[in-house]
Amino acid sequence: MNLITALARLLIFPGLLFAVPAAWFFLWVERKSVAWMQGRIGPPFLQPFYDFIKLLGKTTPSREGIGGLLMRAWPLLAVSSAVGAVALLPVLPSSGGFEGDLILLLALLELPALCIIAAGFSSRSIFGEIGAAREAVMAVAYNVVFLLAVVSIAAAQHTFRLETLAGLPSTPLRWLGLAAILVCLPAKLHINPFSLPNAEQEIYSGPMIEFAGPELAMWELSHGLEWVAGTGLVAALAAPHLAFGWLGPILFVVFSFAIVLLLSTASAATARVAIDTSVRFYWQCTLIFAVLAVSTALLLRVRP
Repeated sequence: MNLITALARLLIFPGLLFAVPAAWFFLWVERKSVAWMQGRIGPPFLQPFYDFIKLLGKTTPSREGIGGLLMRAWPLLAVSSAVGAVALLPVLPSSGGFEGDLILLLALLELPALCIIAAGFSSRSIFGEIGAAREAVMAVAYNVVFLLAVVSIAAAQHTFRLETLAGLPSTPLRWLGLAAILVCLPAKLHINPFSLPNAEQEIYSGPMIEFAGPELAMWELSHGLEWVAGTGLVAALAAPHLAFGWLGPILFVVFSFAIVLLLSTASAATARVAIDTSVRFYWQCTLIFAVLAVSTALLLRVRP
């Protein structure tokens, strides 16, 4: 990948110019789907954009010293990492990439969660610290499953290059790994039944409780970008969009939209579960599922 291609992917498509409107759109789809499931009208189409602009115009509480600097830095780092993750997705045919870019994508996908944990503890609020602790526990629980599922897909097809993986035919093992990734996405996106770090009825907004104005706007944008990156990863590995040439991006967006609808419907149909139940679910149930995929992938890899 040369410098011009890298900048185009980061700033234009599938990066910033595409990812930010897509983030607002996916946030609207999530809220509208939940409203529809609950028999409500829901927000207008441009509501996430209006909310973002409104927060940008509000005043941020003044904070002195290194604490205030960190409170401003965490949301910006989360947004930057999420945009970088989206830019790595293999959407266009012959879009470049490099060997091992899947590993970089996984690292960028994990940064927003780490920023949320750090932000909660930086806030010096008991509610923020509880939310950060919950986020840390959940991250340890679901990330083992998430990472094993991705590694199983890459190991089974002998490559950690995203464009190569997206262009290879699907196998039963890939679908097994994708199912495990889908099960992890609700926890990664903080939606029911795993919306524990930001449980409003218990700890108000959790790690976000001390954030306001432009800082909170960046957190909302980061959340939307995580929707784009998480669903985009599944769409890139599940939909054969690269085989359709320049129509591939349309198929990619449609498939991502379908995943958003699926997750939003599941969120509206379930209630929040306790943190011990969530951890037990990932470690006792889904972990077996992911370990099975990894074991099968390794057996296929060493078979003559």
